Amino acid sequence: MAEMVNVAVDAMGGDNAPVEVVKGAVDAVNADRRVKVFLTGRESVIKAELQKYTYNAEQMEIVHAEEVIETGEPPVMAIRRKKDSSIVKAMQLVKDGTCDALVSAGSTGAVLVGGQVIVGRIKGVERPPLAPVIPNMKGVSLLLDCGANVDARPSQLLQFAKMGSVYMESVIGVKNPRVGLVNIGVEEEKGNALTKETYPLLQNCPEINFIGNVEARDIPYGAADVLVCEAFVGNVVLKMLEGVSGALVERIKGGMMSTVRSKIGALLVKPALKKTLKGFSTEEYGGAPLLGLNGLVVKTHGSSKANEIKNSILQCIAFKEQKINQKIKEKVVLDN
Repeated sequence: MAEMVNVAVDAMGGDNAPVEVVKGAVDAVNADRRVKVFLTGRESVIKAELQKYTYNAEQMEIVHAEEVIETGEPPVMAIRRKKDSSIVKAMQLVKDGTCDALVSAGSTGAVLVGGQVIVGRIKGVERPPLAPVIPNMKGVSLLLDCGANVDARPSQLLQFAKMGSVYMESVIGVKNPRVGLVNIGVEEEKGNALTKETYPLLQNCPEINFIGNVEARDIPYGAADVLVCEAFVGNVVLKMLEGVSGALVERIKGGMMSTVRSKIGALLVKPALKKTLKGFSTEEYGGAPLLGLNGLVVKTHGSSKANEIKNSILQCIAFKEQKINQKIKEKVVLDN
């Protein structure tokens, strides 16, 4: 029998908590018997939500936490002062080994700080990057970093490339993933001081399949499987992609409903269009893992609905079964 994967879920984090978070947790345990969810938050509120659903009670547990860290709170102070918050309680479950992973749609700052301060970095990892999977024309790419380290050094970007390669190959199933350095041109001499110093480090690293610089316009076409950058650039790329994709969907919907003829055409193409758009939906791929910690921490969008919460929980199964942390220690830390 497969080993159970225990996932702590911050039931009070996010714009749609606890309703969508609890529903996503129920959907996850109903989808896979290998996962057990520990919902952290106000017990009475969580119980009221769970009563709406049918699920295997052995796969669900509530861990009471009275406090909630709000999005606007200073993350370092909040983590220190709110020891009985749903995020901190979930982090502690990972730290003490009760859970293998954590999923939260709550305060990004609190998740990043808590991940490093409470769960802790793998010894030898300089900075843990936040690494979302983003859809493209060929499949998906891993973008790291997109929010954790806005002032990264070249040696840290090298570690990002190694960790991203491990994750893409072991969790996503991309063999020998292509690593690209996000830059303003494909030529080796292009970029700022950071990218110019990073390029030769990636080029001379035998553990990765480095293909050179990648321009932002080529990212949606699948130019690389692992996209390496510091968090300022990564966050701009991520938010632009999300904004453009959302705007295009709205424009397409508006065009299809503009005339009687377009409405008839919309009925004909709706099944194929729905399938295509689903492939470009970020919620289908779960949240962004914070790589390089002693346990898995996954940050989902603050506006996450049940489907993204479910997929974020289920991605934790592959992370544990593929022994990602052990591979990071072997290929990222020991090789340095």
